[in-house]
Amino acid sequence: MFSLTPYVRRRGDISLFDPFREFGELQRRFFDEPSFGAFKIDVKDNGGEYLLEADLPGFKKEDISIDVSGDRLVISAERHSEYEENDKKGNYIKCERSYGSFSRSFDLTGIRQDGIRAAYNDGVLTLTLPKSEAEAPQSRRLEIE
Repeated sequence: MFSLTPYVRRRGDISLFDPFREFGELQRRFFDEPSFGAFKIDVKDNGGEYLLEADLPGFKKEDISIDVSGDRLVISAERHSEYEENDKKGNYIKCERSYGSFSRSFDLTGIRQDGIRAAYNDGVLTLTLPKSEAEAPQSRRLEIE
């Protein structure tokens, strides 16, 4: 008999299967990338403000909430299942769309919280986050006693 050795093709090289490398990549993808229950965002620095855009397709404006508590901004959205409510006869062959609560939180350090603006258009939530004025360090000379 013979055995097959799994391999991964990288940059033209053929290397042997390394379970530690594969586990490390799985761990990196799990912790570094947003999870299944999260939505994708982009943050852009526009000089005096940040522009945060969150993809929330298929949500109604009423199902999205934005909460500020202390130095945390929490965006959450909830989608209800029409499958469970309307189709008790089992007419669905396949149902892959996700339902439930989705949430992300962000640190607001350096943001002027009273100037935050939000808009929702075509499935994209746009938040304008104005930067707070940086306090210039004061300098003074100390006298020696």
